[in-house]
Amino acid sequence: MADHGEYLEALADWYRTKFGRTDDTTYLEKSIEWRKVALASTPNDVLVHFRLIDLTFDLLWAYRRNHSISFLEESISLSRHVLKLPGTQGWIRTVGLQKLREGLLHRFLLLRHQEDLDEAVLLLQMSIDDIYTISPDKLRNACTWVAVAQASGHPSVSTAYATAMSWMQTSLVFTPTLHMQHSHLLAVEEAKKIPLEYASYQVQTGRLEEAIQTLERGRALLWSEMRGLRTSIDQLSSAHPALATKLTIINQDLETLMTSIPPGPIGDIDEDGAPGEAGMDAFSKFLKKQRTLLNERDALTSQIQGLRGFETFLKMPSFGMLRSAASRGPVIMINHCSLRSDIILVLHDSPPSLIPTTEDFYHRANELADRLSDTRKKHILESMQYRRALRYVLEGLYDFVGQPVIDKLHELNIPEQSRIWWCPTSVFCSLPLHAMGPIRSKDKVKRYFSDVYISSYTPTLSALIKSREPSVETSDPPSLLVIAPPDTSLAGVGEEIGVIRRTLGSSIDIGVLDATPKITTESLRHHRLAHFTCHGILEEGKPFEASFILHGGKRLTLLDIVRSRLPTAEFAFLAACHTAELTDGSIADEALHLTAAMQHCGFRSVVGTMWAMADADGRDLAEHFYSSVFSGGDQSIPYYERSAEALRDAVQKLRREKRVSIERWVNLVHYGA
Repeated sequence: MADHGEYLEALADWYRTKFGRTDDTTYLEKSIEWRKVALASTPNDVLVHFRLIDLTFDLLWAYRRNHSISFLEESISLSRHVLKLPGTQGWIRTVGLQKLREGLLHRFLLLRHQEDLDEAVLLLQMSIDDIYTISPDKLRNACTWVAVAQASGHPSVSTAYATAMSWMQTSLVFTPTLHMQHSHLLAVEEAKKIPLEYASYQVQTGRLEEAIQTLERGRALLWSEMRGLRTSIDQLSSAHPALATKLTIINQDLETLMTSIPPGPIGDIDEDGAPGEAGMDAFSKFLKKQRTLLNERDALTSQIQGLRGFETFLKMPSFGMLRSAASRGPVIMINHCSLRSDIILVLHDSPPSLIPTTEDFYHRANELADRLSDTRKKHILESMQYRRALRYVLEGLYDFVGQPVIDKLHELNIPEQSRIWWCPTSVFCSLPLHAMGPIRSKDKVKRYFSDVYISSYTPTLSALIKSREPSVETSDPPSLLVIAPPDTSLAGVGEEIGVIRRTLGSSIDIGVLDATPKITTESLRHHRLAHFTCHGILEEGKPFEASFILHGGKRLTLLDIVRSRLPTAEFAFLAACHTAELTDGSIADEALHLTAAMQHCGFRSVVGTMWAMADADGRDLAEHFYSSVFSGGDQSIPYYERSAEALRDAVQKLRREKRVSIERWVNLVHYGA
């Protein structure tokens, strides 16, 4: 039977609802009045906790509306009382900490008492450490701590950023699949900007090397997790083969779970009706298996790190290791952040170099990205409207990125025609940095950034370092697999295959494949080079379903590619639409596209497309590209390291000889070594 307080609480709820619909604070004050009456008639049991929490909600709400400090003071007092009550735990404790923190922050903003701010920060730390706070909320609290400390100049700002970064990674580790990890990052909206903000803070305080490490640690988290499961263990295998074998098995099992689709609940029970092991739903078993493997991996990693010579095994790479990404040329990192934006050059044998940016850098980049995206949604790629928008974007990018970068490269004596790598963040992940221009010159010859420096892209420094690791040795001569399912809508495929055969002649074995996704991924294992000439498609909001259309309309998805291991692969040319384009609704800094997936599975260099590709360009690009790659020259340079210059040369010929429209040649990008 309901107690008298329940009816009073229901009445208070009615007044709160009425306030929500009318915005009349009289109703909110009535809600507060009746909640106090209900509280007075409540026996000293668990209901007290819930009714006190409801009352603090209304009091804080009332303060925000009429700014009466009496409401605020009462809310703070009641929140303290809730936390001191016996039996305060679980959801009640979590909300109590939250409401006390909110009240103290409101009072700090009103009265500027430092002790209120210090206590609010302490409460945030307590919430993060609290066993009753779920992982996503721990991350949200860490992000709130960052925002509070940053806005108020609190001395804990650096610790707050470090804590938020740590929880970004921890929350992913305990989220079992790639799908779920991506959804988790999307759900905690405020977390996406934390690495960029922290790097900005470190640059501002003169810590460039730490800023580079932060950008490396906080971006492409999903690829980093997967790459960690494929870390080279050659040294470990030589010294401690049993440990290496055990770690390999655990990593493979974890990767299988990460790249799978989690099962739904089954709801079975044991024969005696108890919810034992057989009574667990399928997802609980799935989760339990993942946690067990993680615990085994952590224990094994700790054991390995205790061995002489393996102290840094699987630890975050040092700056000294990260700078090796620039061993073939500078890596240009662009940190796009509302606090401050920076262009940082990572150099192999010198300290990193900072390029000053203009005050409007952040907003100009947003404006250019929006202009390109909005125009593409309204007009087809071949339209005059899109070409005008693309020219506007390329010119704008050159003004505030391209020109300062070229000036700095000249200042650092980096010769023109050298290779450089772009490692962008945020909106720059979708902007064609390689094609900025035209470059203003006295001779009035129209040149773009790609005419001056040979550009490649990399999602992270670690991905670039990985792409240069020695490959598995093979005595087999290089061979090219052309994936070309017949499709009447791609009339140029036959000519494209023909020109590849004529260009390479008998120097390279060429296989042409029209097969299912499973046979395709298996066939790729036996070829060092690959050429896809087919349709590429994206699914809005589903980055892992980006795919190539193969035999009979079957799809080779991004996730299929991620599952593959191609230890002898060198380069892949993806002559298909959207292969380096981010799916709408995905996270820019995670770089979830087909080109990155091909790089992850083993290809050291990959040619991709930023949007739809014209079918007519495949033949000419293939002819010029493969002529350049296999033209002779220095035979000590691997094919994959020739591919960036070969692409640049092929695009130049397409641009100058065929005079193709701007959106067709800007489209092509190079990733990797």
